[in-house]
Amino acid sequence: MSFFIAEAWAQDGPGAAAGFTSLLPLVLIFVIFYFLLLRPQIRRAKELKKMVGSLAKGDEIISNGGLLGRITRLDENFVSVEVADGVVVRIQRSAIASLVPKGTLKKERKEEAE
Repeated sequence: MSFFIAEAWAQDGPGAAAGFTSLLPLVLIFVIFYFLLLRPQIRRAKELKKMVGSLAKGDEIISNGGLLGRITRLDENFVSVEVADGVVVRIQRSAIASLVPKGTLKKERKEEAE
């Protein structure tokens, strides 16, 4: 019968070094994932937390919803923002996207009036 079918002989098994080399691509992918995705996201989250913690009355902000306004009152979790003359809305501190330079609100209102 060995004339038609080649006989299969047992080979030596892979050593411990071959087991480590099979895990090397997985470890390499995790390292690349950390440096390209996780680390920049962690840095942005720290900067945003620092910015939200340093808010003061009179700062001009943009919310995540796109509202541009000036902070009139601060609470522990909420911020009162004046978006137009006499129009004050309350938003959560976590809903603040960024600080804008002072005078931006005045400039935008001037452009709207024109």
